[in-house]
Amino acid sequence: MDLRFLLAATLGVLHLQRGDLEPTVPLRRVQSQSNRRLQDHDPRSSNSFDAIDSPIRLTPPRIEPSSVLFDASPKYDSTMALKPSLALKLGQQLRMTPQLQQAIKLLQLSTLDLQQEIQDALDSNLMLEEFDENEELTSGAENQANDDPDRPAEAGEADGTDETYSDEGRDLETANPDSDAMDDEGSEGDASSIVEPMDLPEDPSEQDSVDLMESSSLQEELAVDSNWDDVYEPINAGAGSAPIDDYDPMESKTTVETLAQHLLSQLELLNLSEHDAFIAWHILDGLDAEGQLTIELEDILESAPEDWLLEMDEIEAVLHLIQHLDPIGVAHRSLQECLLIQLRALPVDTPARGLAIEMISDHLAQLGTRDFATLTRKLRVPEPELSSAIELIKTLNPRPGSDYADNASQYVEPDVMVRRREAGWVVEINPAINPKIRVNPEYAALIRRNDTSSDQTYLKEQMQEARWFIKSLQQRNETLLRVATEIMRVQKDFLDHGDQGMRPLVLHDIAEAVGLHESTISRVTTQKYIDTPMGIFELKYFFSSHVSTHSGGEVSSTAIRALIKNLIADENTRKPLSDNKIAALLAEQNINVARRTVAKYREALMIPPSNERKELN
Repeated sequence: MDLRFLLAATLGVLHLQRGDLEPTVPLRRVQSQSNRRLQDHDPRSSNSFDAIDSPIRLTPPRIEPSSVLFDASPKYDSTMALKPSLALKLGQQLRMTPQLQQAIKLLQLSTLDLQQEIQDALDSNLMLEEFDENEELTSGAENQANDDPDRPAEAGEADGTDETYSDEGRDLETANPDSDAMDDEGSEGDASSIVEPMDLPEDPSEQDSVDLMESSSLQEELAVDSNWDDVYEPINAGAGSAPIDDYDPMESKTTVETLAQHLLSQLELLNLSEHDAFIAWHILDGLDAEGQLTIELEDILESAPEDWLLEMDEIEAVLHLIQHLDPIGVAHRSLQECLLIQLRALPVDTPARGLAIEMISDHLAQLGTRDFATLTRKLRVPEPELSSAIELIKTLNPRPGSDYADNASQYVEPDVMVRRREAGWVVEINPAINPKIRVNPEYAALIRRNDTSSDQTYLKEQMQEARWFIKSLQQRNETLLRVATEIMRVQKDFLDHGDQGMRPLVLHDIAEAVGLHESTISRVTTQKYIDTPMGIFELKYFFSSHVSTHSGGEVSSTAIRALIKNLIADENTRKPLSDNKIAALLAEQNINVARRTVAKYREALMIPPSNERKELN
């Protein structure tokens, strides 16, 4: 090996022992120009120095006294440290204020839920009260306040505002300046233009309620030793007035007798034995809402005590007795049995009674499919007699217990109303669903300025919540009125022509027109009803998809369903219109609808297919 290499290595070891010089560069591997490599290796490896054909000259490492490779002094690695630190981060986050949460909650409530929410607010917040403008107490207090110039200023009067919520008194019949644009034909100022509501002035309730309550106009010291008679005047009932109680005559009329109660009242008059009463109780317990028996007679037999020694004949006798009670045919086990019980109970001289019994007993399947040709051939009767028997069967009740089901009428109170006025169609809030509420002036006057006591803090909090609640109610009705007005503007033809005048409409169209988000439009139109000359409809009823026409236009799916319903109503019952025929008739009216679309709309209208609509004239 080269002597210079050995000399340099020896000097490096000496310097390392002395500690004054440290090498910075380790021994490097040298690669020759012929791509032969020199590697650190085990002497036993095949890639040893002896295996290299030509000698390699190694260059000794360069020693730099000023560089340091190893340092014996301990150092702290800051990259591995875990310590608290401060960092500035920029981001966006959506936070809903309590006012916004309350406004969204009230916006999506139905009419009944809103009335319950208002009642809960009246019960929980002492600052809120429901009032009537015609009350003598209110009018007297206002007159007295006007006559007394030194009276203390009440809350809401400090800045000229009135802490009152009411939809009455709002001028909703202000003409819409854009009413001409609503007419598709371009007519000017026609009588069917939708009237927009007047823009209300800015509500002063947006001002901070704390600033209002601490305004200088509020009195600092108020006497609270007023008598109860000064605030509340009892109403003296007249001598001939009826006593006030909780009796509601309309509520008593809505009480419906159940089927089991109706049958039980008849069974109590029959003086049944203990065994028969046991069987009757089990039969009544096994009836469904339509009057069909849902349990097996064997189950009743097994549930009876063994010492009674009941037999199936006794159970069938009691069942036969119940089946002939009112309504007749109840406790039936099949449709065929129900119809036969009613037919056999008819007088013997009833026309077509025998043919109807034979038809139900032997040919119920053909009757269900309206295969009149097969029925005429098998029964060997002419069509007039067959038609008479079918008409008799139509008078029967296949669900005798349905008349006693709990089908109490569900009444809907509309949120908005559409009425025709001299200026056109007018959309207005229904005042019956929104009671008038305001901030109680007596309690608001008790708020004193610069008073931090617990009672004053509580009054201020109640005052602020009352103002927020009133503001949320105003925003709810204003938004509802805007959305309903825009919907009726688009669906103006519906008010004149019914469902056939319905236009395609989606949530996005209304959202762009009123400047709200689609989710807000969805909340406004859910469980909100509008009273129109055509009836009461949910606001979502006026949204429908579109179907393209041959000329490139669009037709609402609601209008197409109305057309299908009219075509089926005018069809020949001997040859009902098939779905393909209805699609062809719609194509003649420039409406491109496939057969499966017609079938889907027909099923949505709960109209049976053509084979089930066939009748004998």
